Amino acid sequence: MKFMKLGSKPDAFQTDDNDARYVLSDLPSDIIIHVDDARFFLHKFPLLSKSSLLQRLIIEASQNGTDEVVIQDIPGGVKTFEICAKFCYGMVVTLNAYNVVAVRCAAEYLGMTEDVEKSNLIFKMEVFLNSGIFRSWKDSIIALQTTDALLPWSEELKLVGRCIDSIATKATANPSNVMWSYTYNRKSASSDEIVEARKSSQAVPKDWWVEDLCELDVDLYRRVMVAVKSRGRIPSDVVGEALKAYAARWLPECCDTLVDDVYSESYKHLLETIVWLLPSDKGSSGIPCRFFLQLLKVTVLIGAGELLKEELMDRIVLQLHKASVNDLLIPSKLPAQTIYDIQLVQTLISRYMRHAGVAEDGIFLNNLDQEMFETNVDNESLVALCKLVDRYLAEVASDPNLSVSSFVDLATSMPESARTTHDGLYTAIDIFLKLHPGLPKTEKRKVCSLMDVKKLSKGACIHAAQNDRLPLRVVVQVLFFEQLRAAGAASAAAAAGPNGSVARCMARLEEEEDDEDGGWKDGHALLEPPTPGALRKQLGSLKLAAADQGGDDGRRLVARSSSVANQSSRLSLSSRSRRIFDKLWVGGGGGKVPGEAAVGGKGSSDTSGSSQSPRSSAKPLESKSSSASSRNRRYSVS
Repeated sequence: MKFMKLGSKPDAFQTDDNDARYVLSDLPSDIIIHVDDARFFLHKFPLLSKSSLLQRLIIEASQNGTDEVVIQDIPGGVKTFEICAKFCYGMVVTLNAYNVVAVRCAAEYLGMTEDVEKSNLIFKMEVFLNSGIFRSWKDSIIALQTTDALLPWSEELKLVGRCIDSIATKATANPSNVMWSYTYNRKSASSDEIVEARKSSQAVPKDWWVEDLCELDVDLYRRVMVAVKSRGRIPSDVVGEALKAYAARWLPECCDTLVDDVYSESYKHLLETIVWLLPSDKGSSGIPCRFFLQLLKVTVLIGAGELLKEELMDRIVLQLHKASVNDLLIPSKLPAQTIYDIQLVQTLISRYMRHAGVAEDGIFLNNLDQEMFETNVDNESLVALCKLVDRYLAEVASDPNLSVSSFVDLATSMPESARTTHDGLYTAIDIFLKLHPGLPKTEKRKVCSLMDVKKLSKGACIHAAQNDRLPLRVVVQVLFFEQLRAAGAASAAAAAGPNGSVARCMARLEEEEDDEDGGWKDGHALLEPPTPGALRKQLGSLKLAAADQGGDDGRRLVARSSSVANQSSRLSLSSRSRRIFDKLWVGGGGGKVPGEAAVGGKGSSDTSGSSQSPRSSAKPLESKSSSASSRNRRYSVS
């Protein structure tokens, strides 16, 4: 910090218990000056030689026959007047960035100009400001902070503008030319690294000035940032970094503080300033979406107004796919019943799709909206946003007040082509069903109809097959498609044909479920098994692959692999799922499963009601013979 000492005489000012201040001298005081609640017992001659105001007041007091003078509203108050009085006596005073602006304003108030005496206090203050304060980065910021309490004097003397100009000039300087001290703690060094050594060895970052400006009052900060941006040398990402640091410094993280009416007005003013200072280019990628969502959260909680909310939402929708789930968890305000503001997120997603020019079927459209922003939205961005929506669904699904319609609307807000896998959606559905145990069966089916079991991973299928919260029909679908994937197209084709046991068992299970639940009349049916034509095509491709392996050996290998896959898949199922599985494979009126023993009569009936695998009742020789004959008959069909 820069400082300057004036005067050469020792400090002789004393203060008693009654806040009376006097100078230790052999000469008695001949004038009493009242400044606020303090009284100064001084001498006329030193004061008359320096201050034009004191000259006039003392002369008027003598004409009125009194030795007392009253000074009101002097900038800086008692402390600043004492510094000016010591200068008049020639005593030593120390000036620095904390008091130089106040002394300069007080000197102007007292009229301590060159017309009264050469090298007067105003002259010395100007020398110190220009040669010391305004050449120092941190001293300029400190001096600017002191100007707020000295209005309107500091504004009239252009001290505020000069401090701002000094700060803006240094902030926009080439980082390679920065040689002065600054604060930079946002990227902490390693535990064994000295910060000063790191600064000297590494290049100065572009946002080196950001943290030091965070200590300014919001109005001063706004003026400084306007001056910095007006020079046109700071990129938008650095401006965004500065605004992020300032928001982190002054906006609280606790939501309870934000809803406090005592601070809401100040937070609103702060928020308006930050949003007003954002770069005009809304499509700029320099400022992350997370920052905009944090500002939106504050806007919602303090009720800052629709204009501010709309401005932030317009910026968020341009890069919503880059957000995280925690960023979207915006608490709702009364009278909303849900914990989080789900409607707001729904609106953001809808605007994203509209601005991106994407229809509900995932097709990119041109000129969808004349006011559409130019966005770089591709299929990868839509997939990323869809994954984000599924994770968000899983978070809000635990809210007991979340309605089925809100859940369905949010899940269907993304085009089906963007949801490459349904694992995330299944997780959200499972959580929703778990936290809403009293949901009617029709509502359960409506929620489950959102899921395509063919897009579930193997692990998700295993979990779904053992999930008692899912409707029976969904479990049947999961088991069928998992067996179709595990056993191969050849085995599935025989089982899913018009006369196959799987098709008959699925129909029977659905009839039983409809009888038990009163029928499925809401129109939300899940996916049906593949048609025989589709399976026939898969069968042909598998037949060619088997022929390449060498006739009967290749076909025998395919059948054996299917049987092993079937058995390993059934071992991990729960008792409920295994009973369904048994109905699928052996309960269809004696239909034979490829690769397994043929079971008939009483044995077939017993096995269909058991949780054991039907292979336990088959004889090895019969199984081999039956399998071979079945394969020969099947592959002879062209």
